[in-house]
Amino acid sequence: MPTPTTPPSAVRRALRKLGQDIRDARKRRSLPMETVAQRAFTSRKTLQRVEAGDHTVSISIYGSVLQALGLLEGLANLADPARDDIGLSLSAAELPQRVRNPKP
Repeated sequence: MPTPTTPPSAVRRALRKLGQDIRDARKRRSLPMETVAQRAFTSRKTLQRVEAGDHTVSISIYGSVLQALGLLEGLANLADPARDDIGLSLSAAELPQRVRNPKP
């Protein structure tokens, strides 16, 4: 069972994938780690931890790195209600069967 400081394995896998995606984006842009770290106002060591998917790095650092790579919009849209298929399905299921005119 995960402890408060160790997230579940699914979370760790997602963070590792995010870190790999960040590393790939940096490399596609031909940016050295030092440049991205400076643009993100962090250290090269912290950027290495982000690219490794370290769960102890704050989300604000992940956000700063994404901004340095021009990918911040993706973070802003992660929990967008328009993309929440489960939430939209639940909302649709709760719609009333009938809608009546209000009584005068």
